[in-house]
Amino acid sequence: MKQHLFTFICIILLGYTPIIAQQTVTENASVSIITCGPGTELFTTFGHSAFRISDPSLGIDRIYNYGTFDFHAPYFLFNFAKGKLIYQLGTSDTGRFIRVYNYEKRWIKEQILNIDTEKVQAFYEFLENNAKPENKDYRYDFFYDNCATKLEEVITQILGAQVTFSNAHLSSNKTHRDLIDDYTQEHVWGKFGIDLALGSVIDKRASFDEYRFLPDYMMQAFEHATINRDGEKVPLIKTTSDLLYPFPKTPKGFEFTPLLLCSLIFLIVSLITFLDFKRKKRTKTLDFLLFFSTGIIGIIVLLLWFATDHTATYKNLNFLWAFAPNLILAFLFLKNTLKGWLKHYLLITLLLLDILLVVWIFEIQQFNTALIPLILALYVRYIYLFFNFKQALTDA
Repeated sequence: MKQHLFTFICIILLGYTPIIAQQTVTENASVSIITCGPGTELFTTFGHSAFRISDPSLGIDRIYNYGTFDFHAPYFLFNFAKGKLIYQLGTSDTGRFIRVYNYEKRWIKEQILNIDTEKVQAFYEFLENNAKPENKDYRYDFFYDNCATKLEEVITQILGAQVTFSNAHLSSNKTHRDLIDDYTQEHVWGKFGIDLALGSVIDKRASFDEYRFLPDYMMQAFEHATINRDGEKVPLIKTTSDLLYPFPKTPKGFEFTPLLLCSLIFLIVSLITFLDFKRKKRTKTLDFLLFFSTGIIGIIVLLLWFATDHTATYKNLNFLWAFAPNLILAFLFLKNTLKGWLKHYLLITLLLLDILLVVWIFEIQQFNTALIPLILALYVRYIYLFFNFKQALTDA
């Protein structure tokens, strides 16, 4: 708890350091790309990117960080849920910035840009102006407008056609979901939630340019970029150094995972269904819980799809198993007598599960593997209710 409180306070301080008066930098000034490694919390697992401007002659050493936001902004939680989260360019003393990441045990790499003093001044003026209260806000998008993509945007705006990015160092063929998976292997619950919330739009193959929403790939892009100086193409990065070295990872102990939870659900549903079949009865509580819970999840999936501005929650085919109408039908399954048309409804739910398998096999959308036992549990119960409809009328 103390560590989280310390991190929270530091984030606030990083975002709201007062802006110093603009100056003319000297020939000792430099602009750097700062890339930070992942932290232990899910929201830090993708790393971080920022600018650093240093001029020892003037005592300037500042971080420009496009990854801050105001917890106290009006309707913060509502706007977050709606996908209208406003991020800001915050500034900080570099020493303070490094201390925070050292406390969180996260590595930091610095890449100094190969640019002249005139361009350093242009960066300094741009970032100082962009950090003013009237200019610092921007509409955040996880994939297309974040702390990493802002770096390329600023560099392109200042240096223009002088800079050329190359993707020759990349050879993989990944989707946005694949790229997320690479960073969430140790956050099984977070990965499970992400796979539930994000739709098929992130299962298309990402272009190499689109990889750069992740700080690691942005760092690699700068490492392989060139700049035209006096008619000659030279590396954009002059030097690379470690400000903080990688820390050793602490092994995790036993963790109750989504796969374990869904496997337990499968075993319980299968056992109760077998007993119902033997006794020719129906356990109403089980049916209610299955239909109610899948219906609730289905409502959330549809709200994220249709009622928010999140670009990554569109076309979420998790609704094929988390079928929203189940929420209403759940209460009908509490009754001793089932309506005849419910048999047709059960057929629809079985067909939707079949479609889900086709969607998964043909990679139209990839689902979390922990869902496999849960899908099997739904199959078991739906098939039992469908083929033993008359016997299922009897109360257990």
